[in-house]
Amino acid sequence: MTTLPMLDESQLQTSAQRTAFRRRLLKWFDANQRDLPWRKNRTPYRIWVSEIMLQQTQVATVIDYYLRFMKRFPNVKKLAAADQADVLKLWEGLGYYRRARQLHAAAQVVVEKHGGRFPTDFENVLALPGIGRYTAGAILSISLDQKLPILEGNTIRLFARLLAMRDDPRSSTNQKVLWEFSESILPRKRCGDFNQALMELGSAICTPKSPRCLICPVAAICPTRAAGLQDSIPLPKKKMVYEELAETAIVVRKKKKVLLRRCAEGERWAGLWDFPRFESTDRNTSFEVEAVKQLTGVEVEIEDDLAVLKHGVTKFRITLSCRNAKFVSGRLRRDAELTWVTPSGLKDFPLSVTGRKIAKMLSEA
Repeated sequence: MTTLPMLDESQLQTSAQRTAFRRRLLKWFDANQRDLPWRKNRTPYRIWVSEIMLQQTQVATVIDYYLRFMKRFPNVKKLAAADQADVLKLWEGLGYYRRARQLHAAAQVVVEKHGGRFPTDFENVLALPGIGRYTAGAILSISLDQKLPILEGNTIRLFARLLAMRDDPRSSTNQKVLWEFSESILPRKRCGDFNQALMELGSAICTPKSPRCLICPVAAICPTRAAGLQDSIPLPKKKMVYEELAETAIVVRKKKKVLLRRCAEGERWAGLWDFPRFESTDRNTSFEVEAVKQLTGVEVEIEDDLAVLKHGVTKFRITLSCRNAKFVSGRLRRDAELTWVTPSGLKDFPLSVTGRKIAKMLSEA
């Protein structure tokens, strides 16, 4: 097995080499950057919202969500004053809802502690809910051109190849190396554009599989390309081992309305509304009746099957059996958020992905 060295004196070690690298990368970015809505009027608030949405989500998916979100919440004060349910409704379908809850909480901190002006120093930005070192650096460098390094999925891959890093780039030792490298190559000016260029290069050119080395603006100084090891650097993540779960959702009907329950803090989809749902290993009517009573306080009679939905959430692969039931007796629990809704009114509630699918079936029926 060939052992590759880290960058030597011929690769980004001298001031002249780093200057040439920056110029080449920025020239490529100026000619090839995507026309993205958050790249216009780059205020800290707008960049912050985009960065939170882009976490673990593809750019193409985010664009429409971002435009709708900014139309509804054009500034941090509007976001802070909103009801969390309204924020989650606009986030519906984007996934990883904890991001939305933390975004809302952080907006309230900005209003309470910073007078409604998004902070412009690194430590205060880093202290906001849901913001880590990368996000703080991205917000301040892109919006205010502050000289701050970034390190995320695309740049980890790009830097690992530029450094011929054969072992895991996610280890604590290599993360330190990559952060130091990211800081060492920053230009004095246009840091925001430079950081965006790095991410764009990683996303569009230095891709995980079959990188487009022939059109890469910095291919000439890449030791990984020189050795033909693009497919093995960086070391791939360990494959996720998924856990199979069986769950049941009950559509409880009372006259022309159905019962919704708001997911509590600490539950999956906290803050969203869903039909009464619980784990179940097999079909057991008595168990289902009791589970609904424990969750809602009401007695029901299980009727027929509605659908079986399969979906994934983080490390879980879930088979969800959906059943119809009719209300028999009882009162809604006062210590839980529960409400009766017409099928047409379900559109106004932020629902989980499967909850929305069930709602669509009900509205169509």
